[in-house]
Amino acid sequence: MAQSLEALTRRMTSMKGIRGVVHTMKTLSVINAAPYEHAAQAVEAYHATILAGLHAFLSQAGALDALAPDVAAQVYVVFGTDHGLCGNYNEALAQHVKTQIGNAPVILLCVGAQMADALADQHLDVDALFFPPASVDGIGRMANLLTQKLDEIRQRVAPKDVSVALAYFARSGAGAGMESGAHSPEIKALLPLDTALIAQMQTKPWASRSLPYFSMAPAALFQALLRGHLFASLFRAAAEALVTENAARLALMQQAEQSVDERLDALLSDSRAVRQTDITTELLDVIIGFEALKKRKPKTAVDHDTDA
Repeated sequence: MAQSLEALTRRMTSMKGIRGVVHTMKTLSVINAAPYEHAAQAVEAYHATILAGLHAFLSQAGALDALAPDVAAQVYVVFGTDHGLCGNYNEALAQHVKTQIGNAPVILLCVGAQMADALADQHLDVDALFFPPASVDGIGRMANLLTQKLDEIRQRVAPKDVSVALAYFARSGAGAGMESGAHSPEIKALLPLDTALIAQMQTKPWASRSLPYFSMAPAALFQALLRGHLFASLFRAAAEALVTENAARLALMQQAEQSVDERLDALLSDSRAVRQTDITTELLDVIIGFEALKKRKPKTAVDHDTDA
């Protein structure tokens, strides 16, 4: 059914308003992601310091029983989002976690209430729920809370230990920026420490002539370094998850903007066609009227006299 020109104009005005909202969301996604991206890069320096301390410790302390503990429980920390307009972000990660876990008994620590719902849909029970940070300042607080929770679980199963893995979306490819929108689910194992990494640190010579020295008890120092490793890894994963969340939102907004532009072009084409049809109809009315006037024969005075 053909639409009137007024109806098409109203729809075009509405679509332009929607396009403005979509463009604003695109801009906000880029602006919001930048601090999280910087935070993810900044924590790498801290993590490198922790790993250097671990290297120094292992190069001097040698083998420790704590390096190969008996695992009593498996813990997954899953980073989701409570914000909308980012597609099936939570659902895709929950499906990936379910594929990795299967039916094995695990302890699930979840970031985001909507992520918890997505895990429940996969028949996975959440043991502890944490709210996502609302700003960069909140990442450190949340990472600290998660580290404390992991400490509680580890103390509960002592003298055994737990295996810890992080589940989150990470940018795909080396050096990938958020503008590409490419990201994929990642499962990163934290504990126990990789035996190959430990062996490498134990055999790798110290870079400086000044050999490292420590006065703390070896077991206590190792646990402190391990806790720093956990905190830095949790901080990095949380920041990366926030970057990819905004990247997913940016990609969806770009698709929405393209769809709106295509719809606007179609409405503009329809309005031009309707306008042309109206003009053609008016011209035909004028021509028909003119032809009708030409065909009329006016009565002359002679005709009037004859009739009389």
